[in-house]
Amino acid sequence: MMRSRKQLLKTERNKLRHKWMLRGTVIMFVIFIIVCGGVIWFHTTGNQQGQGLPSESLHPAESKPVVSTIPKTSQKPTPSVTALTAAGNDPDSVQMAFVGDVLLASGVETLMKQNGYDYPYKDVKNYLQQPDLTIANLETPVTDRGTEQKKEYIYRSSPLALPALAAAGVDLVNLANNHVMDYGEQGLLDTMEYLDRTGIKHIGAGHDANEAFQPVIIEKKGIKIAFLSFSHIVPDNSWKAGVNHPGVADTYNYTLPVKAIEIARTQADLVVVVTHWGVERNDKPEAYQTDLAHRYIDAGADLVVGGHPHVLQGMESYKGKWIAYSLGNFIFTTNNVPETLDTMILNASCTKDRKCTMSAIPIYTKWAKPEKMTEEQSNKLFARISTVSFHAQIKPDGQIVETP
Repeated sequence: MMRSRKQLLKTERNKLRHKWMLRGTVIMFVIFIIVCGGVIWFHTTGNQQGQGLPSESLHPAESKPVVSTIPKTSQKPTPSVTALTAAGNDPDSVQMAFVGDVLLASGVETLMKQNGYDYPYKDVKNYLQQPDLTIANLETPVTDRGTEQKKEYIYRSSPLALPALAAAGVDLVNLANNHVMDYGEQGLLDTMEYLDRTGIKHIGAGHDANEAFQPVIIEKKGIKIAFLSFSHIVPDNSWKAGVNHPGVADTYNYTLPVKAIEIARTQADLVVVVTHWGVERNDKPEAYQTDLAHRYIDAGADLVVGGHPHVLQGMESYKGKWIAYSLGNFIFTTNNVPETLDTMILNASCTKDRKCTMSAIPIYTKWAKPEKMTEEQSNKLFARISTVSFHAQIKPDGQIVETP
């Protein structure tokens, strides 16, 4: 009996041990399922946390800030680039695209750090990559050095932002503006060096006046295009390029710009002038803008494209040549002035015999993210800009035509 009782107790203990082992196995399995589910949830939804736009307003450029959350943009159809592709295949004409002010600092830099340096170009890169040449106004020095200047708005961009700008399709940038020397001569020199390293050409500034007023000549499809740039907005005389003095090419006196254009006329088939001028938030050019533009064309320019006012200004047809007085903002901080959100990509198709046809792609730019306008927005924009244009009209399809 004693042996049977011991055996019975041993059997009971074994059963209890197996029971607890089974229960432990079940508990471990449940924990495993919970952990796996958590990992899957994190990768599908949790990773999206912190990737949206900031809820605070971005530091605005030369404007009153807007304090609001960033609204979700409505879904729009994928932009068609069929017309651009067809134009680009024309062996007898060169296709150029021009965009307005590009700022890669301040609130724009914040957005790029959150969403990637290619963030601003995602909805428009096809329009920038298709043409033979794309030109922008770079409204900031690219440097991590230099002396901060004493002025109201001061910007500085990271060199890390340039490869994405080049990859988006920008080939050449204007440096003759009122921000390129926000960090002094060192900032300007660094900017030119970083652009050279990235493969982006630049106009309107140099190590001295001779370089600043020199054209950049680019040949495409057997057509030589000379690009020049001048600024009528210079914060301080020390910004002006001089003998053995780095700076920008200014146009307060038209003599040097006109001479530079006349020389470029003998060196290239086409001459394009990019200017920085006008009054901020004013969609009508000042009298001096018109005077300078006409002098540039009389000297041999085939196309004049302006910037600085942060809004679109009108077009003009003058002696068979075209003037775009201001293209407004393209990639910039956001403010509460609606007109600063309207812009366009200006396309010029030019032949070797100096004939250019012009068209516009309507763009709405907010929170540093330009995108193609809806048809309704486009119609309103083209009608508005046509009313402030001179001997020029933008048709609903974007074609810019000469009028009496």
